[in-house]
Amino acid sequence: MTSGRLSQPDRLLPAVSLVIVVAGFLCSPLVSGRPLESFDVYNALQGFAQLGLLALAIGLTMIAGEFDLSVVGTYALGGILAVEAGQSSPFLGVLVAVAAGAAIGAMQGGLIARLRIPSLPVTLATYIALLGLTYTMSGGLSTTYRNSDVTLWVDQTVADVFSPRSLLTLAAFLGAAVVLGFTKLGRELRAVGGDRRASRVAGVSVDRRLIGIFTVSGTLAALGGALLSYSYASANPDPGLQPLILAAVAALLGGVSLTGGRGAPLGLLAGTLSVALLAQIVAITALPDFSTQLLYACLLAVIVAIESPGLHQAVDRLRAGRAMTTRRWGSGVRTSGAAASAGQHPRRAAHPKEKEDDHDRGDDHRS
Repeated sequence: MTSGRLSQPDRLLPAVSLVIVVAGFLCSPLVSGRPLESFDVYNALQGFAQLGLLALAIGLTMIAGEFDLSVVGTYALGGILAVEAGQSSPFLGVLVAVAAGAAIGAMQGGLIARLRIPSLPVTLATYIALLGLTYTMSGGLSTTYRNSDVTLWVDQTVADVFSPRSLLTLAAFLGAAVVLGFTKLGRELRAVGGDRRASRVAGVSVDRRLIGIFTVSGTLAALGGALLSYSYASANPDPGLQPLILAAVAALLGGVSLTGGRGAPLGLLAGTLSVALLAQIVAITALPDFSTQLLYACLLAVIVAIESPGLHQAVDRLRAGRAMTTRRWGSGVRTSGAAASAGQHPRRAAHPKEKEDDHDRGDDHRS
């Protein structure tokens, strides 16, 4: 596990990255030649809403020491179910989507927890199965949502820069921050991700925590897909891997450890905002489309390098060497200072000839 000293830079990573990206966003008019408008902030927050719930879902499972690859499949299924069941009642559509996502997450969590199966093969198999299911349900075509009132409502502006969809996404992050930061559940979740065996010994119900976190992950992914389908007035049966990649980048940029046990929803919030603002910077400055992918790839490479155990070990060795040098230097200064304050000098070893003279003088004195 990473020491607490090394985790401090990781906690600063989300804030530092967000500050840098915000500075770039504010400086983008220097390239575009036009001033920033509230609509630019609105677009960035819409991108945050599109990615946020997916990033939160992946980030929470990563904190628990797992990784949920199925979120993109649940994301797509949630959108199709919301459109199919919510033509007359959008709330019913969201309810059906969320219930399906929770059931899928609980099933995966049960398999992983009870059978001790690694999460990657389980969630990958679920993703493939869900992809086939969405194609079967939609016939491989986008499903249209005809309730235009709902489409207009979820994206209408609130205070010039927000929308109901972005506010709901923000509320999900804040709710997760309260649970993980101020409840026993949050402490246990980090313990499960940090050291599962020690958590079992300490009496933590590891199986229940894993089932619960995958249930939450499925719920968030399905809700994100439902809101996106209402926003676009259609549901895509195959959103591709880009949402998964961007969500993973946002989670890692948000300070979530690859090894589990470390991370916070507010860090995930900062990471997701950074990714969304970066995309908006590219749009404002009219950079080529491939530049966005290149920036994300560079970000991911830097984050993985920061998280690498070799780098952490090198930093540990450097700190240990500096601490040892400081202790030796300080010890030498204290010894010299004590001798000087007492008016003493280090004793010189007596020469053998001096010892013989002293011995002879002692014999003469006795005689």
